[in-house]
Amino acid sequence: MSITNTDSVLWYNVGVFGQAGYAVPNCSNDPGTLNPNIADLVSLMGRNLFSIMHHEDADLRTPPSINTLRRVHKLYVRSGQILQGRSVPPGELNFEPQHVQPAPEIFTVFPCPYFKVRNPMMKRWAGLTFGAIAEAMQHTENRRTAEISTNFGGLIGAYLQRLYSNMAIECFGKTRTEANAPNFLLTDADFTTYDPSKFFTSTEMSDTVPRLDRMFTEDQLAPLAEGIPVTSLPTLQPWPTNVGLLYQEIRKDDINAEDDAFVSQGTAESKAATGGTTEGREQPIVPPAPAP
Repeated sequence: MSITNTDSVLWYNVGVFGQAGYAVPNCSNDPGTLNPNIADLVSLMGRNLFSIMHHEDADLRTPPSINTLRRVHKLYVRSGQILQGRSVPPGELNFEPQHVQPAPEIFTVFPCPYFKVRNPMMKRWAGLTFGAIAEAMQHTENRRTAEISTNFGGLIGAYLQRLYSNMAIECFGKTRTEANAPNFLLTDADFTTYDPSKFFTSTEMSDTVPRLDRMFTEDQLAPLAEGIPVTSLPTLQPWPTNVGLLYQEIRKDDINAEDDAFVSQGTAESKAATGGTTEGREQPIVPPAPAP
């Protein structure tokens, strides 16, 4: 199980995958759900992100290929279909079972490359998707047995919409107004005419050869591709360079230094007040020795 004192994306520090910087979304202390709609959405986003982040584009700092962009587009469209199709407005009656309810279901996660991903755009998009998954796993509506609300749909959709608009603006030259318009979608013509050299600098269009020793085979990835129940995860921590952990260490040292300085100052002041001796100090009362 994951730790609960952080909402950071968690480091899947297991064997070679830990060395390669794999990660999972943070479910905090919410390992399961009664809501099959949320379970479906968590699995859908996790599986698709697993596929996207194992593409060769993730190892290159150059702009993503059209393959990756189309996969991101499909994830956005499919997730939107689920959220819009299953979200119930506040004024509409929810479906309520009479005698039964679904059995609680443990969330399944799909560890994938994140912390050492060299492509800055894909890493940012992965972070937003991890955030959407974590929000879904920790949402109050996991107690609902049949429906999700438009409030839930709006929260999860906001992460995906931000991802999609970022892709549309930076990769396809759309304006912010266009990318954030209601029901905006990239067209086939946009994908067909994709040419990153129109927007990216010459430095961004080139890269050095990445390390080739972190390329895993299909057989090696098979257990991860099947998904791992969050209850089967070891205790996971944030990435070692986590800023929160660094600040804790810095402030701990500062507090210790302040305490040492305070004690030293108090001792010096005490000695100064008494001339560095015990003269003038109140002496302890010693009872008289008993008579022989």
